[in-house]
Amino acid sequence: MALGTVTAPHELRFDTGRICLDLLATTHPEERLGSVDVLSAWITGSGLVPAGTPLTHADGAWPAAFRELRGHLARLVHGRPAPGSAAYDLALARVNEIARAAPPAPRAVPGDDGALVRRLEAPPGCAALLAVIARDAVDLLTDPLARACLRQCEGDNCPIVYLDTSRGRRRRWCSSEVCGNRERVARHRRRAAALTRA
Repeated sequence: MALGTVTAPHELRFDTGRICLDLLATTHPEERLGSVDVLSAWITGSGLVPAGTPLTHADGAWPAAFRELRGHLARLVHGRPAPGSAAYDLALARVNEIARAAPPAPRAVPGDDGALVRRLEAPPGCAALLAVIARDAVDLLTDPLARACLRQCEGDNCPIVYLDTSRGRRRRWCSSEVCGNRERVARHRRRAAALTRA
């Protein structure tokens, strides 16, 4: 199945700056990881695997496993560590446990034009792919500079958290094309309505 037939391009987004945050974004505005086909499109689109990597071995347990990790990541990214917080401690333990699995083994091979391209040694397992995301979360959450760049989108009802690496750290939206555009359109409509009332 072609990627374009799985879901509309605006439904899967990869603009948060980190793969673990891109996984968190799959809940907005509604659940995105409800099927193996869409999850496979997300895995490829996120760069977890090189384009063209077959994921035909993925089964119905994969979306549930990715959603479980996403729930733990949400507790860690949105929550603050509090002594004795059972939910936070459980999420942290589970992410650490998932990160222990070996990630997929990449290798460099000559492509059709002779340039080296990335391929995987073997079809990746679910645990290996989840490990890549969990390790990214561990790196993010243990890096004070990266944590300081975490921002909540200022768009109306947008829960997406992104890494603000813009100059001056002035980025306001998860995506200028999505939430930023909505805000600009809303601002224009408010000004136009104010002018007609005046």
